[in-house]
Amino acid sequence: MTRIDRLVKEFAENVAAQTDALRNGDSKNGNKHAKLYIRAFEALRSLGDEGRNALIPLMVKGTRDDVRAMTAAFLLRHRHEEARYVLEEIAQGKGFASFSAAETLKRWDENTWQLDPMI
Repeated sequence: MTRIDRLVKEFAENVAAQTDALRNGDSKNGNKHAKLYIRAFEALRSLGDEGRNALIPLMVKGTRDDVRAMTAAFLLRHRHEEARYVLEEIAQGKGFASFSAAETLKRWDENTWQLDPMI
């Protein structure tokens, strides 16, 4: 497994683990997993477009909606059209992923979104 593959796996696993922890009322563990997926994203971002593009497959249907939504949130600037489409689709549903997707779009439209700022 390459470093990029390992980082993508870490990102996806920790997004899912954060959601599961929050569903169980364990915010401390949820925050731990958030720090880990943010760290994985930052490592991927440090590799430029190659690192960011490695996350694109996580946006496809069949992946957990929480992982799809978080991936789209982090790729919203880099792959705007694809990421926005995923977020709009998920926002139409119900549950935590739908709420998260809707809030991400709201922040983007308010111009306050800053998960992957241009450097």
